[in-house]
Amino acid sequence: MSPLSLVLNVLWLIFGGLLAAFAWLLAAALMALTIVGLPWSFAAGRIALYTLLPFGQEMRRRPDADLLSTVGNIVWFVLAGWWLALAHLLLAIMLAITIIGLPFAWAHLKLAGASLFPVGTEIVPRGV
Repeated sequence: MSPLSLVLNVLWLIFGGLLAAFAWLLAAALMALTIVGLPWSFAAGRIALYTLLPFGQEMRRRPDADLLSTVGNIVWFVLAGWWLALAHLLLAIMLAITIIGLPFAWAHLKLAGASLFPVGTEIVPRGV
C-alpha cells in the first residue's frame, strides 16, 4: 500500500468509512441470520472489508459471473441493496460539498454501485 493510499484510508475511516463498513457488516449479519441469505452474506462481508480500506484496491466484476449471480443481485437489491446504496449516495453528496471530501465522495459512489449488485464482484489490489 502506497503512503498516499494509507493517508486516504485513515481519512476515509474518520469521514464515514467506519460507519459505512458497519452498515455492510450489519447487512451481512442480517442475511446470515437466514440460511437462505448466506451467499449474500459472504458477498456483503467481502465488500465490508473493502469498505474499511478502499484506497489501493479496486472492485471489479468477476469474469465467471453468470445468470445465477444476476438473480442473486436482484434478490439482494430488494432485501438490502437499496438502503445501502441510498446511504452511500447521501454520504457522497455531503462529502462532495467540500473539496477535501471529493475523493471520499467518489469512493462512496463506487460503493453505492456495489450496493446494488455485490454478487459476482471481486476485490483486487489496484494495478493487478
